Amino acid sequence: MRRVVVLSTGGTIASRPDSRGAAIAADDANALLAQLPGDLRVPVEGVDVLRVGSYLLTPGDMAEIVRSAHEALADPDVLGVVVTHGTDALEETAFLADLVHHDRRPVVFTGAQRAASAGDTDGPRNLADAITVAACPEAAGHGVLIVFDGQVFAARGTRKTHTLAPAAFSAPDGGPLGRVRNGSVRMAARLLRSAPLGPEALDLDGVRVDIVASYPGTDATALDAVAAAGARGVVLEATGAGNANPAVRAAIARLTGEGVVVALSTRVHAGPVTALYGGGGGVDLIEAGAVPVGTLRSPQARVLLLALLARDRDPRRVAAALRRMAEAGAADTEVDTDTDHGPRPASASTDPARTVMSARPCERKN
Repeated sequence: MRRVVVLSTGGTIASRPDSRGAAIAADDANALLAQLPGDLRVPVEGVDVLRVGSYLLTPGDMAEIVRSAHEALADPDVLGVVVTHGTDALEETAFLADLVHHDRRPVVFTGAQRAASAGDTDGPRNLADAITVAACPEAAGHGVLIVFDGQVFAARGTRKTHTLAPAAFSAPDGGPLGRVRNGSVRMAARLLRSAPLGPEALDLDGVRVDIVASYPGTDATALDAVAAAGARGVVLEATGAGNANPAVRAAIARLTGEGVVVALSTRVHAGPVTALYGGGGGVDLIEAGAVPVGTLRSPQARVLLLALLARDRDPRRVAAALRRMAEAGAADTEVDTDTDHGPRPASASTDPARTVMSARPCERKN
């Protein structure tokens, strides 16, 4: 039977208050499907994978979710897969899934900002939209997608940008690929994706990558501590376009010399990492061995580094692969000529990695 498989992993979409009023993941897949509005015009199968808040996930848990999506797609009758997920770490699991996704059928991540018990919960609508996208032929070939508050995003470059608002996710350097309105899906652009990594990229047990922030007055203490704890990779969340100071520069040179791969990201909301300044700035950090990761921010840069280290133990090859993959997606911006989708962000520019596609809608009956 042709169908969409919904993998439930917990999160706010499945949460209800406990005796203290704290939200905990409680609903299973069947409970989520029972709240769906309208007629989706496609059979849906629910599968329970986990039932936790995503802030509790480990890299191993993320890999388990991705493997479950692969198992679902092994059935040729599955049109697509939806993963319900907590929003705190949704961008990480979705990006990990995208890195190894080798099927034209979509895997769609969604969740909620309001608990299942809330009178105005956004979970059922988000889930209905995600199922509609997963069953839509025009969503095929886009890789892993995030559907939230009526918008369809590519996994790469999308991040949670509001703690509470229903429009929780955005892609600051590109914008959405499409929208879902009144049960109709309209895709306006296609992301031309890099070749997927192999399944060994999911062997994350024992691979440690940490994120270290740079700020005025920072020193090498945190970098040295995570390396001493066994980190084989570090993401430096730098200031500006990728800047720190001479102490951090010296630490990076020392760590990369010892075989630790250092990725250079930034705490700034949008824009690429680039080499502009000396005195411990991006020019010096890159000369010391840090690899700039373009428009990826620290959470997804960490996921990429985890996956690369899982499949290869040679830090030089990992650094080279990190550089290639970051450069391939450095201009990850939206090409959108469909005025129904609104204007492009001011930061966006034409990107040959994205192509405009016809906006033939898929529809569901509401």
